[in-house]
Amino acid sequence: MDIEVPERAHFIDGTWLLAQGNGIALTDPSTEDAFFTVARGDASVVDQAVASARGAASGWAAKSASERGAILAEWGRALRENAESLAALEARDVGKPMWGGSMNIAIATSIIDYFAGAADKLTGATLPTRTPDFHGYTLLQPLGVCAVITPWNVPAVLTAANVAPALAAGNTVVLKPSEEAPRVVLALAALAARVGLPPGVFNVVTGLADAGAALTTHPDVNHISFVGSTVTGRAVMRAAAESLVPVKLELGGKSPNIVFADANLDVALPAIVASITENAGQNCYAGSRLMVSSEIVSEVRERVVDLMRAVRVGAWDTDVDMGPLVNLAQYERVLGFLDGAPAEGGNILTGGGRPAGTGNTGWFVEPTVIDNAEASSRIIREEIFGPVLAIQTFSSDAEALSIADDTDFGLLASIWTNDVSRALRMAAQVRTGQVSVNQFADSGVIGFPFNMTKDSGFSGGGGYLAMREYTQEKGVAIRLL
Repeated sequence: MDIEVPERAHFIDGTWLLAQGNGIALTDPSTEDAFFTVARGDASVVDQAVASARGAASGWAAKSASERGAILAEWGRALRENAESLAALEARDVGKPMWGGSMNIAIATSIIDYFAGAADKLTGATLPTRTPDFHGYTLLQPLGVCAVITPWNVPAVLTAANVAPALAAGNTVVLKPSEEAPRVVLALAALAARVGLPPGVFNVVTGLADAGAALTTHPDVNHISFVGSTVTGRAVMRAAAESLVPVKLELGGKSPNIVFADANLDVALPAIVASITENAGQNCYAGSRLMVSSEIVSEVRERVVDLMRAVRVGAWDTDVDMGPLVNLAQYERVLGFLDGAPAEGGNILTGGGRPAGTGNTGWFVEPTVIDNAEASSRIIREEIFGPVLAIQTFSSDAEALSIADDTDFGLLASIWTNDVSRALRMAAQVRTGQVSVNQFADSGVIGFPFNMTKDSGFSGGGGYLAMREYTQEKGVAIRLL
């Protein structure tokens, strides 16, 4: 890639803004070595970025939807042409294997491509009238400046999923990425400018929580998108209430894989293991609960343990299945869950510590399977954000539904069965924003909405209605004279 991401820099008004003062050190999760310095933005930098976005808003909104879509299409092309370099930026920052970085760049590209094509398909409604001498319709208009705050786990995907629909709908964006993995986000913004996105339309400010707070409370922001923890999501929503701006929240999850006795285990079990080891389990939708019919639990338990033990763990730039956790705090948090599991009835069947062969550096945790944990335990109820799989058993469809819903979260449920009627009933009744059947998450539906409910938040994500979240509907009524 011929776009170099400089150290200590924001991307504002179509160019790099070099910061003064102390920066934030990026640390390789595999080696614990610092290798890059991130700019630490403050409220003054946020002011500058929002002003840039505000200055560009009217010009960008005035462009035809087809022209906006064409620029987004060029952005997607630039991602494809630079996929390997972009994947390496994300993989090293997060610690995920290179294949994981490549997969996420491919997903981000597909999201941008989708909204490039959707930009000129966004329409209002023509409404019926009581008599022929009236005409009624609605307009979908951009909101203005959109604030986006994203976490570190899948930065390219979350950038695309939040920025692309906002831009396609005619808004401008100021994005504050996590200080743990900002480089690929900065590179995406620079690529967008390189292929013709006007200055100020997409700005990136790096920094810590104070920069995020300055952005979500800024008086000239018209919409807030936040992806992260439920605790912080509540704070963001309070900030949005003060400003009376719309907000969308993508928060945590505790997703169950529900395996019935008639499931194809040869298909289900490898996918279930991948659902908790991909990105070392550091995904909001990670399949952290394995719910199994009592008729087959012995077989499933044995096979899942074998599969988890076979997961190869190592550094991002080696041929492995799973990398380390992102930082020391996350490493200690996950080990804390594991240390406390036995006191809450949890039986660790495999894992529970540091993988053999990883030495004494890097924040590596073994793929772990825990059985018999109490329903009220932290292992069952809290989002761990690590490669930890908890097995639960059910004896009937009704019990399966009850256990699946016994959580504060409501992001995803994956149902494994060959009984179509059961699958349809469970899909309708389970309290989640998304359901997948005989697959983990969605892998084959174009425009599938990344929906959620309960403490997981509320959002249309990157789906077919996502652009509408970034618009204001205006009703127009005309009397014909």
